[in-house]
Amino acid sequence: MKKKLLIVAAVLISVITHAQDYSLFQKFRFIQSGDTLPYRLLLPEQYDPQKKYPLVLFLHGRGESGNDNEAQLLHGAALFLKAENRKNFPAIVVFPQNAVKYFWSNVQIVADSGGKRSFYFTEDGPPSPSMKLAMGLMEDLGRKYRIKQDQVYVMGLSMGGMGTFEIVNRMPHTFAAAIPICGGANPAIAPRLKHTAWWVFHGDKDVVVAPAYSRKMVEAMKAKGVDVRATFYPEAGHNSWDATFAEPGLLPWLFAHKTKR
Repeated sequence: MKKKLLIVAAVLISVITHAQDYSLFQKFRFIQSGDTLPYRLLLPEQYDPQKKYPLVLFLHGRGESGNDNEAQLLHGAALFLKAENRKNFPAIVVFPQNAVKYFWSNVQIVADSGGKRSFYFTEDGPPSPSMKLAMGLMEDLGRKYRIKQDQVYVMGLSMGGMGTFEIVNRMPHTFAAAIPICGGANPAIAPRLKHTAWWVFHGDKDVVVAPAYSRKMVEAMKAKGVDVRATFYPEAGHNSWDATFAEPGLLPWLFAHKTKR
């Protein structure tokens, strides 16, 4: 009985600690031209407003869309809350939340009678409302915080992986490194991605967003001389972000890059 109580107590402590960790991501809302973008922001431990820090933008997937300013932390936030990562990679980390009716990128989706989806990415055109807000948020954060301009990074998964390609394309001199996970884009934008280092991830058994979308991007980027590496997990499905976040070299690779100006 005593042993069971100890186990229950340990579980409760773990749950409480977990909840407290996520509360470290402060809640904000960015408002631009009448539109609102909820976002969560994590400051480094022992944050010093006089110091400059790297900035990491994380774009969530379709399932975390909404306006509760909670769901976007489902995947990825825990990576930046790990004690060793907060110690070794002090940074300002921001998770904006896309509205349900929008996408981060200008993607069109066609589903066949069996439910299989195909994605079509436009090369040009104005940004989606959510992407426009995300770009505005990046500028706003640059005014509010002291950011190391040569260490601005972006990561994203699924719809956010598509958004990662999209925002680098639209802000080509901003990001030192980018990590799109199970995403995709129009290969025609590859020449505009050359100022950023890339590590592309995808699961070979992904039936939600086919790995071919990432493979085509990697091929196009290599053809244009973009600094890109790719990891395709043979046994992973759409949730290839789990394997990605477990990569021991992920954050060391990310933070090692600086924008060449």
